[in-house]
Amino acid sequence: MRASPLFLCLFSLSCWVNLLPTAGDKIFHFGACRVSMSVTEIRAGFRAIKANIQSRDPVRSLSILSHPQSLHKVKSSDRCCITHQLFTFYVDKVFKHCRTEDSFVNRKISSIANSFLSARRRLGQCHEQNNCPCGEESTEKFKQILANYEGLNVTSAAMKSLGELDILLDWMEKSR
Repeated sequence: MRASPLFLCLFSLSCWVNLLPTAGDKIFHFGACRVSMSVTEIRAGFRAIKANIQSRDPVRSLSILSHPQSLHKVKSSDRCCITHQLFTFYVDKVFKHCRTEDSFVNRKISSIANSFLSARRRLGQCHEQNNCPCGEESTEKFKQILANYEGLNVTSAAMKSLGELDILLDWMEKSR
């Protein structure tokens, strides 16, 4: 059986299109590491649940990511390390404890978590190749974020961290 030339052309075109990054993907440079992420998709998912998540935050006077100097003025050489630490933090601590009774919200959280997991994997590979060194400054900044998180109960801290996701995304895009 012979395949028609039109079929082969369409099949080749579809394979080629699948290799291209999607329209919303941006390439971030964290030190020597490059990571492609669809920030547009993450922001859209977050926007859809932001009000719901932030309404669950009982402690509005405290911020986990905005504490003075937490993400401000991070050296370019430390961006890869602190970004890897933050993605690990969100995957291991935040998303695991952000469950609601609303299945729509849970699906959006899961989608965002999957995006973070993929990016963390790529940064982890870079980290393993010693292209993502951790300086003292990034270590101290991350310790401050952890201290802010651990100062609250697990569920409140997770919801607050998720509610501050736009702070992290803004920082990533500014340091791009």
